[in-house]
Amino acid sequence: MVLIKQKNRYKRHNRLRAKIFGTAKRPRLCVFRSIKYIYAQLINDEEGKIIIVVDDRKIKKEENKKTKTDKAKEVGRLIAKEAQIKKIKEIIFDRGGYKYHGRVKAVAEGAREGGLIF
Repeated sequence: MVLIKQKNRYKRHNRLRAKIFGTAKRPRLCVFRSIKYIYAQLINDEEGKIIIVVDDRKIKKEENKKTKTDKAKEVGRLIAKEAQIKKIKEIIFDRGGYKYHGRVKAVAEGAREGGLIF
């Protein structure tokens, strides 16, 4: 059951990846969601390099009492903050084959609140 779900997500992600491409000026914000954590990366597909990586394990221990959705929103804010430091304003959002709902949506909203445009 789990392998079938994972294969279907990979198929959806590959369909999405055929349509979107990150550049140095407008990198791709890729979201990965595990059962326990959420990860976000800014990727330059031209060079094949990861520019910034943020996950909810970087959030302070006192704030870990929040829900997973709150942590995901904070991850979006953190990646936006680090992108502003590297002078990145516009991104392309890659939901990673997941539905735009729940924690994935919270990352996107947090990044928008942080000042990223997509």
